[in-house]
Amino acid sequence: MTPVGTRRDAAARAAADDGVSTLYAVHWRPMVRLAWLFVHDDLLAEEIAQDAFVSLHRKWNDVREGRGAAYLRQCVVNGARSALRHHKVEQRYLESTRARGRLHVASAEDEALSVTGADELFGRLQRLPDRQREVLVLRYFLDLSEAQIAETLGIAPGSVKAHAHRGLAALRTQMEERT
Repeated sequence: MTPVGTRRDAAARAAADDGVSTLYAVHWRPMVRLAWLFVHDDLLAEEIAQDAFVSLHRKWNDVREGRGAAYLRQCVVNGARSALRHHKVEQRYLESTRARGRLHVASAEDEALSVTGADELFGRLQRLPDRQREVLVLRYFLDLSEAQIAETLGIAPGSVKAHAHRGLAALRTQMEERT
């Protein structure tokens, strides 16, 4: 005879498995693309998206009905933030190493981006404050509404408008300075 708690746990796990599997089929690629827009690394983007799905599975019973996609976007944005912070630490270390004359090698990603010309846009986006960059990426690359962006980032819709306006103004200024 199986205890009642064990049956409930098994049923909850089965519901989480089914729900996450359904969301995975629909949202895997968009979540990887969203992560890539922040980190510009295919493997890291996939890892961030996968971590978001794992987190959703763990929190399945706590996520409100129909809010799985929003939870995934929020996890991906937070994962990308964390990865970017880690990348900054690595870059500071590499710069200090280069300053001591020990290392000077361009990465394959840097070379590929410089050939395509996309590095200019991504470089300009990287110079924006984090919140402005996040709002612009979610709006123009993922085509989310202001309400969806606000929910994803945990800010007010008015703040989304303000960050978008400031970010676009900063990009415009950067582009004008280029010419």
